[in-house]
Amino acid sequence: MKISYNWLKQFLKTDWTPEQTSELLTDLGLEVEGLEPYQSVKGGLEGVVVGEVLTCVKHPNADKLKVTTVDIGADAPLQIVCGAPNVAAGQKVPVATIGTTLYTEEGESWTIKKGKIRGEESFGMICAEDELGLGKSHDGILVLDDSIKAGTLAAAIFDIENDHVFEIGLTPNRADAMSHLGTARDLKAGLLQKDIILELITPSVSAFRVDNRMVKIDVEVKNKDLAPRYCGVTITGLKVKESPAWLQHRLKAIGLAPINNIVDATNYVLHDLGQPLHAFDAVKVSGNKIEVKTLEAGTKFVTLDGVERELHEDDLMICDAEKPMCIAGVFGGEYSGVTENTTSIFLESAYFNPVSVRKTAKRHGLNTDASFRFERGIDPNITEYALKRAALLIQEIAGGEITSDIIDIYPNKIKDFEVRLSFENAKKLIGEDIPREVIKGILSSLEIKVNNVTETGLGLTVPAYRNDVQREADIIEEILRVYGYNNIKTTEKLNASISTTSRFEDYKIQNIIGNQLASQGFYEILSNSLTTPNYTTLSAQLKEEHNISILNPLSNDLSVLRQSLLFSGLESISFNINRKRANLKFFEFGNTYHNYGENREELKHLSLFITGNQAAENWNEKSKKSDFFLMKGFITAILDRLGISRFTESPIKNDLFSEGITIALGKNKLVDFGLIKKPVLKHFDIAQEVIFADFNWNAILELIKHNSIKFKTIPKYPEVRRDFALLLDDHVTFESIHKIAKQTEKQLLKAINLFDVYQGKNLPKGKKSYAVSFTLQDENKTLNDKQIDKIMKKLQANFEKQLGAELR
Repeated sequence: MKISYNWLKQFLKTDWTPEQTSELLTDLGLEVEGLEPYQSVKGGLEGVVVGEVLTCVKHPNADKLKVTTVDIGADAPLQIVCGAPNVAAGQKVPVATIGTTLYTEEGESWTIKKGKIRGEESFGMICAEDELGLGKSHDGILVLDDSIKAGTLAAAIFDIENDHVFEIGLTPNRADAMSHLGTARDLKAGLLQKDIILELITPSVSAFRVDNRMVKIDVEVKNKDLAPRYCGVTITGLKVKESPAWLQHRLKAIGLAPINNIVDATNYVLHDLGQPLHAFDAVKVSGNKIEVKTLEAGTKFVTLDGVERELHEDDLMICDAEKPMCIAGVFGGEYSGVTENTTSIFLESAYFNPVSVRKTAKRHGLNTDASFRFERGIDPNITEYALKRAALLIQEIAGGEITSDIIDIYPNKIKDFEVRLSFENAKKLIGEDIPREVIKGILSSLEIKVNNVTETGLGLTVPAYRNDVQREADIIEEILRVYGYNNIKTTEKLNASISTTSRFEDYKIQNIIGNQLASQGFYEILSNSLTTPNYTTLSAQLKEEHNISILNPLSNDLSVLRQSLLFSGLESISFNINRKRANLKFFEFGNTYHNYGENREELKHLSLFITGNQAAENWNEKSKKSDFFLMKGFITAILDRLGISRFTESPIKNDLFSEGITIALGKNKLVDFGLIKKPVLKHFDIAQEVIFADFNWNAILELIKHNSIKFKTIPKYPEVRRDFALLLDDHVTFESIHKIAKQTEKQLLKAINLFDVYQGKNLPKGKKSYAVSFTLQDENKTLNDKQIDKIMKKLQANFEKQLGAELR
């Protein structure tokens, strides 16, 4: 939100600097994110002076140029070459001297330099109004009044607005501060705490009167829940034209482009008081009647931007006797607005239901200054006052007469809030005993009425426009922000409580595994839980009916809660690959969300992604691609760290993977991992392989709670290694070798490792060779050859019998 400092000073006659004001506004909770200077003429005409043309003769080498001598009040006149057709001796003109910076209409700067034009020297430039930023005319140079003395600074004779603009990061709860009046109200309260007492000056509407009752437009509000208050008045005999300079300066300072005096007046009051208004061309109101109502779903309506929209059955519309004219509180219609031919208007000021406006604006993808305020909740008691203020302003700048009484339909007055404040509770929450008179002064300065005072607290009435202050805690927050967070002393005593938590708490386990993955070169990603519903089309296992949809999504791409962490991870991978980072290792802890009819589930997952090469290019090492077995190593390391070792592996049954494995323990599925199918990767424009692992984190947390840690001394006796080169059928897996070996020797066999695989020539067809090592150890004595040979013969016999293995 942009706030003009000059505009703010119309409400508070403060002599504080913009920088001081900025600091105080931030302390009050209206955080100033930027402070920018504003000039109605960029550059402020610095370096531009009034000159008198002494002589003007035709350029000897150019038909359309003239050589002039100009007195600018210096020791000697300047020679300036000028191409304007209207330049003549005796004129007073604006002259941009050498070194002056001027700006184009687009804001680009250029500097006046000494130069030669067709052989004649030129020491400046005689300017047209568009070159100075004073208008749009370029028909000729700007001729000034003869009475102005040569050498006078141009900035002294033109009305240049110098201002500062605050960029305030307004939080959604502070609807009351969405105007210059609201900001000034807070500033007044803040200055009062610094013993600066200023009066809040509000514009007077005492001059408002009805000139005649020639034009009457009836109003009927058919949906009083969606339009609790509706006001209007007619103005006739006005003239639509350009707004006066002062009004244009105010709007331009806060980033609004002036349109015409009627629209500019409504925009001015919107940012002045925080009340949106809308002007209808009264001639275009059929049947001299306004109806505030909803229409049938599917009704077509063309908005001001020329877009035809289909209305929803809950959209509140402003209609005449025949057609809709405006989406209430959101956007006007193309055929009912003010044009240059308008001579009479119906001026609307209303309070619309915030929830209704919010839903309508989101449905149609519209975000206007009016909807921004309506959907946060404006002051319902300022409606008529703002209407009078706007009507008077329109009369001032466009002429015309008030030709009807004010229509004010307000059947059920919106009440103020009654709140009780306990002094004891205020002390507990703030941590300091603020004097009671100071508390009462702060509340009064915020227009919160103190109804009664007791020894224990205050009975308060909070104005309806402070819809964020309805509880005792809200009152205490108001006191604290105005009193000043920085004024609360820090205690020298530090209190801390020690809480006992289980070592299996989710966040602790996450930290352990997160640190392990980070040490292995993984980066943690945090992706949005909101995603597009289109991802369900990539897998038959993801059903559209299982999506949990958002009622008011920001866009279709963020309209449902995710059913899988895969797609958000692939989005991150695609983003990085497109920026030349192709070797990636990502992990993410996150939730998935599922709608199973009446039941909704939220499940915790850990996802791993690897793609590209295992390591960056290096002169002494060949690049090696990340593969399935690398991922399996990472997964096994995680399960080992968590104390999960007795698990089974089976082929994956998930259509997102081209090949993969499911790791389970009993009936609990722990991990799905494997290579993602190419059609899925193609959807994200990923051409390289991606290996993905999905941990069922809820199941893992439940399993590790039952883990018990056992300690034993390190064996004193040496271990022995023996190797087998086994010739096996192609279908035999290392898992079967591992299982048979463990069943054969349960006590002394400590480790089994596959260290080489060979398939190729010199082997029979359908055969492969596994080189397997076996580590043996007795913890109580040294093993001898006889014992070792006996175990190895047993292993060999079982491999031959159960797997058909042969020793090579």
